Amino acid sequence: MEHHEEKISYLQLIKNGVFKENTIFRLVISLCPSIAVTNSVRNGFLLGMAVLFVQSMVNTTVALLRRFIHPRIRIPIFMLIISGWVSVVDMIMAAYARAAYKEIGLYVEIIVAFASILARAEMFASKNRPLAAFFDGFGSGLGFMIALVVISFFRELFGSGSLAGIPIIHAKPLLIMIMPAGGFIAVGLLMGFFNWIDIRFYGGKGAGGAAGH
Repeated sequence: MEHHEEKISYLQLIKNGVFKENTIFRLVISLCPSIAVTNSVRNGFLLGMAVLFVQSMVNTTVALLRRFIHPRIRIPIFMLIISGWVSVVDMIMAAYARAAYKEIGLYVEIIVAFASILARAEMFASKNRPLAAFFDGFGSGLGFMIALVVISFFRELFGSGSLAGIPIIHAKPLLIMIMPAGGFIAVGLLMGFFNWIDIRFYGGKGAGGAAGH
């Protein structure tokens, strides 16, 4: 695979992560935080940023070490790398974003179990050079963050009548939108929208476009 790497478009890797292979809307994995922490834009954004950082750093680290990782123990090594970067984010948030950490700290800790991060390490980072791996991880993390922010936007706006804690709508809010059921509704509708984009602009080929790199 590596002898084709110079042909990989870094911009295309980012676009794949945001649209064609969006973790939540297209691959439908790591859904737990999309329901649990998206009742406010702030929480969705902060967790999304944490995942963006971890995904980018994990991909880069795996790519740097790929020649030294024995294939038979690659998964435990990948998990060790993931847990290391998650620990870094966890400690930084605990020290400098305490208020938010009280609300989403549990979900920061379980980033280590996100299938999307392990999948990119296995499918892409372990087969490509660090720069390409970084952009692949950045695109995947960015897509995840955008998904959380978009879901949070609609849930907070219609469920609380506010955005980032600032009152926007003064009518009676739809309380169901800040409950778990509202999360499923928002995710389902947005998944449908992304599927329409895939059919309309990509001919329905959708997820898996970059998996073969």
